[in-house]
Amino acid sequence: MTEPLLGRSLNRLEDARFVQGRGRYIADLAAPNTLHGAVVRSTHAHARIVALDVDAARRMPGVAGVFTEAELASDNIGPLPCSVTSIPMTSPLVVPPCRALARDVVRYVGEPVAFVVADSAESARNAAEAVIVEYDPLPPVVSIADAVLPGAPQIWPEAKDNIAFQFNRGGIEPVEAAIRGAAHVVECELVNNRVVAAPMETRGAIGEYDAASGRLHLMASAAGVHGIRDPLADAVFHIARDKLRVSIPDVGGGFGMKNVLYPELVLVLWAARRLGRQVMWIGDRGEDFVGSAHGRNSIARARLALDRNGRFLALETNVLANLGAYVSTVAPVVPTMAMASAMGGVYDIPLIAFQTRGVFTNTTPVDAYRGAGKPEANYLIERCIDIAADQLGMDALKLRRKNIFRRFPHASAMGLTVERGSFGHAIDHAVAAAAGFDARRKSSRKRGRLRGLGYACFLETARGTPNEVAEVRCGEDGRIDLKVGTHSNGQGHETTYAQIAADALGLPLERFRFRQGDTDDLDSGGGHGGARSMHQGGTALLMAAEGLIENARRLAARLLQASPDAISYEAGTLRVAATGQEISLDEVARASWQSPGDDTAPGLAHKATHLCDRYTFPNGCHVAEVEIDPATGEVKLDRYVIFDDYGRLLDPRLTLGQVHGGVVQGIGQALFEQVLFDQDTGQILSGSLMDYALPRAGDLPSFEGSLTPDFPSRANRLGVKGSGQAGAIAAPATIMNAVMNALAPLGVRHIDMPATPSRIWSAIQAAESQSR
Repeated sequence: MTEPLLGRSLNRLEDARFVQGRGRYIADLAAPNTLHGAVVRSTHAHARIVALDVDAARRMPGVAGVFTEAELASDNIGPLPCSVTSIPMTSPLVVPPCRALARDVVRYVGEPVAFVVADSAESARNAAEAVIVEYDPLPPVVSIADAVLPGAPQIWPEAKDNIAFQFNRGGIEPVEAAIRGAAHVVECELVNNRVVAAPMETRGAIGEYDAASGRLHLMASAAGVHGIRDPLADAVFHIARDKLRVSIPDVGGGFGMKNVLYPELVLVLWAARRLGRQVMWIGDRGEDFVGSAHGRNSIARARLALDRNGRFLALETNVLANLGAYVSTVAPVVPTMAMASAMGGVYDIPLIAFQTRGVFTNTTPVDAYRGAGKPEANYLIERCIDIAADQLGMDALKLRRKNIFRRFPHASAMGLTVERGSFGHAIDHAVAAAAGFDARRKSSRKRGRLRGLGYACFLETARGTPNEVAEVRCGEDGRIDLKVGTHSNGQGHETTYAQIAADALGLPLERFRFRQGDTDDLDSGGGHGGARSMHQGGTALLMAAEGLIENARRLAARLLQASPDAISYEAGTLRVAATGQEISLDEVARASWQSPGDDTAPGLAHKATHLCDRYTFPNGCHVAEVEIDPATGEVKLDRYVIFDDYGRLLDPRLTLGQVHGGVVQGIGQALFEQVLFDQDTGQILSGSLMDYALPRAGDLPSFEGSLTPDFPSRANRLGVKGSGQAGAIAAPATIMNAVMNALAPLGVRHIDMPATPSRIWSAIQAAESQSR
């Protein structure tokens, strides 16, 4: 029997090939005669296309084709669909057609207008610059607040006042009654700033067409093969799903942005079919900024009602969520179902009324970004609590303790049943970690600095797409193949899934071979997103491993001439207890390949489906200390402490790495990152890494804290809770509460993210001028 691997921190199996340059990314997969694509993109945020002249481009050396929307339409290529249209909206969801190439009107800077294919990337780019587009500019509207004003430019005629939908959850009348009768009511308006995902690897795709079979093959840097194949086959190409194979190689980060259906996926496939050759498109960093889905971008107005003792009575929230120019793949879920599920955080708020309106603007479409609605909900309640404490002269920590969940299971006002977790224990740890802060503040003051301490709790509702599929099969070469319908963008699945299978089968880790990202391997799967992989996919893999053992017992019974009930399995050996006869799993597997039976597939293969629509509830409390130079507004993040509950820890170090990554992205949103557009023209002003600030190693302290395994989830057999998004949920409020705590002595009461030096300096100057 091998030593159990679950619960141990292992070196990641995939890291050896990554650090040695043996990773296989989309740009590594081109065939020798591959054609290269370049996208001609709109230079206007809102304009009519008057004329489109591609003749000169078609005559340029090496050009195989220059294509426009007219050719796509003649080939019956449909618009890119929104994948989540069944949300129970208060007003109908408006989904205008989002075509792979613009028809008649462009609606954001960077929208694809034409597609050039040539024998080299350089030739394609040169020809793209020769395409002449004549535009008749229309007035754009960029900000959410401006888009809903009377008389604002209408982006889509079918979307009155630029509203794509309205979503309500919770009764407004009881909430308003509670607010009227409350001893205290705190109001706030909070901006959740727009960000880009900025993965290390930009998007890319390769299209192939096999004329003999009539089959298309899409390879892409993406996050889930079935979520791409199904809508492309059904709604765009109008072909049977088995006529489209989608495969995904190694992926250099995604953070939700690569879960989206993009025009370029359609273009490389269509051009490959049209030209009969492989077509590749690799986006550059500038294209990723204007052509890939952005994240966040909402304005929330909230009213929190409290009784005289500080108990929360009700929360009313109204949100305007920027969708950009189109309704992207899963965009409607983010500010509706996802945000609503986490509304109120870890606090017992009896009544919540939540309303969201999705708003069209002349900007890049917005879609899921790490946490997808949960960071917005958590930021709202955690900032509201600190604002309430400041306005009412109460202690923010005492408010949190007074109102946190105490009894489990807890029925939230949003209709979820929350299972037991660390909750109050995490606050206790956080308070202990802050010991000595007063002395550190005095030290900072002596150096002319302002020091602030911030706390924030968080609750994630982690599930993602319900259900998952996995298959385990003994290969003819003696290795055991693990196939799961999830997808790794860098999370370490190759290691953790092997740990699960190794413990289930009692075999060494090196026996296992992980496979993912190919519709030819599995006919369904939920892909990446929503911190779902171990919750959904890990359980499915465990079930598949157990099924393989049962298949082995049946075949071993035939080989040993015994009853299956008499066969036991342990650590790769099947044994008849009564006689002492035994046979190895390898021998049984070889027999299954040589003469498979009706009830035993080759390789003893077993495919399992984990049917589960339950959430897990990761939670915790984070602490930050910042130091601010009042002369410049510069913020130094001096400490960051994490106390989180992710249930059973399958690989503690890997889990902690996931949390650290999320925290860094949350820090980025709080202190550095913001996508900006010119309000008059809609041109992006932060369209490169020269203009868009990302956190660097030097901006970060060494993270402190711990993860507790003491509260395993009951929503899955592994006891796990999703960890991939939580850091990005907790960090923004934690950082901003610390910043505001530092600025409070100067009379600064509120600033929005990101807390840049310029924004902080301006707030200090405004507060000082008012105090004179």
